[in-house]
Amino acid sequence: MKTTSLAVAIAAVLTTTTGFAASVVDTTETLPEAQAGECFAKVVIPAKYETQTVDLEVKQASEKINPFAATFQASTERIQVKEASTKIIPVAATYGTATETIEVRPATKEWKASLKSGAQPASTALLAAAKAAGLNLETTEVGVCYHEHFIPAKYKTETVDVLLSEASETIDVTPAVYAWGEETVLVKEASTKIVAVPATYKTETEKVLVEPEKVVWKKGQDLVDRINTTGEIMCKVKIPAVYKTISKRVVDTAATTKTIEIPAKYVTKKIQKLVTAAQEKRSPIAEKRGTVTKTVLVTEPSFTWHEIHDKTMSGASRTGHQICLAGKPAKYETVTRKIVKTAATTKVIQIPAVFKDVKIQKILQAAGDDRIKIASVSETVQKRVKVADERLEWRRVLCRTNMTSGVVSSIQKALSAAGFDAGAADGQIGRGTLQALDAYQRDKGLNRGGLTYETIKSLGVDVTI
Repeated sequence: MKTTSLAVAIAAVLTTTTGFAASVVDTTETLPEAQAGECFAKVVIPAKYETQTVDLEVKQASEKINPFAATFQASTERIQVKEASTKIIPVAATYGTATETIEVRPATKEWKASLKSGAQPASTALLAAAKAAGLNLETTEVGVCYHEHFIPAKYKTETVDVLLSEASETIDVTPAVYAWGEETVLVKEASTKIVAVPATYKTETEKVLVEPEKVVWKKGQDLVDRINTTGEIMCKVKIPAVYKTISKRVVDTAATTKTIEIPAKYVTKKIQKLVTAAQEKRSPIAEKRGTVTKTVLVTEPSFTWHEIHDKTMSGASRTGHQICLAGKPAKYETVTRKIVKTAATTKVIQIPAVFKDVKIQKILQAAGDDRIKIASVSETVQKRVKVADERLEWRRVLCRTNMTSGVVSSIQKALSAAGFDAGAADGQIGRGTLQALDAYQRDKGLNRGGLTYETIKSLGVDVTI
């Protein structure tokens, strides 16, 4: 009787929590040992997989052919191909520049009637009067004005002859003249050459099993699939195996060689003989001169002090007793001329006779090839292999027999706190609570199929029976 009651309780839990058919329980099956108030259910133990590493050959072994050329033994004959001579090389004159600065207008520091453009310079009499009046003219800065009368200075223009470019010379060289003769010489005997013909490759593909075919329970949509009275529909679905296509490079045609005939080689040598020696011709270059115009002072300016009512001088020279110290810098002009640093000349170079060694080659060893083995290339591929099937296993659970509304409410709160919405903490196990419980078990990798004590412990809920 105890065994039958336990089976009914287990069936009730399976119906409300896992979706497995619970209308019929095989009471002849050996059940776990249990105490009064304990409930057990068959929970889903997920299938176990492991990742395996497999080495696949993606390139077959082949060989590389390195051909080597034939070797020759050379005999040498020395012949003269050009007689000794001389070569005249012109060495051009080198030039430099010299600059000379010529003062074309002297600097002035003058006392003037005003600071306006074209104002007349101040007279010495006015400066003396101003000085007698207590003015310190020596420390006066340019731009300060007093009063004055002025007789301007006189200037004249002079033209100065200057040297622009010194005399020099150019040198033209007529090169030596040679006459040619010809001679035909065998420089290389006929031979053969071995050329490598590389292997050709093609690409082949191979399908590799990554994850095997499996069968799992999924929710169905047809009433024919219903297996319990709770409205849950479960279907057992076959998930096809997963394959990965691997491309690999294989030899299509093996490497080989071909022999090429190389004909003998002849060279026609030209021999030069001196006909006319090199010569030089010098041409003089005359110097160049030019003129520069400059302004020269003829008479110094003079100054006369007059009272303001003195009519002996023209009113044009009167400044209203105003003197202004104005300055103008000297004006210079820079003249650049070309000068000879070193005169043009020539240098004679002795050109020795030219001899050439003509080599005649004889074959010592015929051309051949070296073959190098090329190892195959493999690629490492990872695939997922199932090592244990999904199964059902008896585990201790909470069911309506040993569950209180307070425990259910604590579980609902713990699920919501963990981020899995179980709905209101009303102490009733509904669809929302079961869905949150299943999602939590999947996320944590826990066994599924009911309120197992493993899940309750993971949620941190204290259950005392």
